[in-house]
Amino acid sequence: MTDGERPRIDVVGLGPAGADLVNRVTLDLLGGPHPVWLRTRRHPAVADLEALAGAGSFDEVYDTSDAMAEVYRRIVESLVLDASRSGRVVYAVPGSPVVAEHSVELLLADPRVEVHLHPASSFLDLAWVRLGVDPVRAGVHVVDGHRFAAEAAGRAGPFLVAQCDDRQVLSDVKLAVEDPPDVEVVVLHHLGLPDERIERVPWDDLDRGAEVDHLTSLWIPSLGESLGVGLDAFASMVVELRSLDPWKAQQTHRSLRRYLREETDELLEAIERYDPITGEGADELRSELGDVLYQVVFHAVLAEEAGWFTLGDVVRAIDDKLRFRHPELEDPSAVVADPEEAQRRWQERKRLEREPADGPPPSGGTGPTGA
Repeated sequence: MTDGERPRIDVVGLGPAGADLVNRVTLDLLGGPHPVWLRTRRHPAVADLEALAGAGSFDEVYDTSDAMAEVYRRIVESLVLDASRSGRVVYAVPGSPVVAEHSVELLLADPRVEVHLHPASSFLDLAWVRLGVDPVRAGVHVVDGHRFAAEAAGRAGPFLVAQCDDRQVLSDVKLAVEDPPDVEVVVLHHLGLPDERIERVPWDDLDRGAEVDHLTSLWIPSLGESLGVGLDAFASMVVELRSLDPWKAQQTHRSLRRYLREETDELLEAIERYDPITGEGADELRSELGDVLYQVVFHAVLAEEAGWFTLGDVVRAIDDKLRFRHPELEDPSAVVADPEEAQRRWQERKRLEREPADGPPPSGGTGPTGA
């Protein structure tokens, strides 16, 4: 590694099942001269590949961390440190490097290293074959089971839910759905392995069936109504109004600015008059909040018409922002009691969002109460 050259991390995927599904490029890198790190040894291909006998793994990090956010942070720091020492390391993850791999996302956003991704098969390839589904034609949403409520908000099925690694995840998915599907869902377990299990279960029995682990996913062929149905229906009404009301049809983001200012001013006045102890002014506050929400939804509808983003994207964006700026959401040990320290940490996390430029997108907000 020459002066000014960043250390390199090659990220490879071990495929969704046994060693027979690991591609040649990955095998060559695993057997090469550079140090190899495994995200986990809990993968069917690891025991079958001689090249991985001496590889390091981050299983201890999983066992000694209190939250997944800490796991990912420690993995990234260890990889960057070893790459700085060696010049180049290989990081092997289950499945594909670009499917449900948050540690890889963090590496790509880290300016200290140069990251090279190498294609690999994922569990998705096997899932589509077993289900007999063309994901493009069916319009499938692939979401993380640990974040199902946020990632599926404002969307209708079908869904393939990854990371269903324990029964609590399945229970959380079940509770998040307001209108359960009237068809059976499918639990996909150990795809591509000798003990592969594909089990159709009624929705009510979703979290009562056989054992699940890190190689379990869930297929939901349809949902009667999208999650967040009330907000979704409200957005649909705004779309309809745009087609029925010629004045609304003419509006743009710029033309709506004055109304957003007016509604915001009225909301601030309602807050001043509201008494949280007696409840006086609560009806007015509720009404003014609705008026501001209408403005937000109107702008999201305009953006969807232009093909840029949807209301669901807005919800997911603020969810991602809050989770990044508030590590205590996933790591109880990160909670601080001092308001000044909380504000200092919030400012630091906000700064990290914007550095480097190819990392997480810049976000707005003026203080921790806003985001």
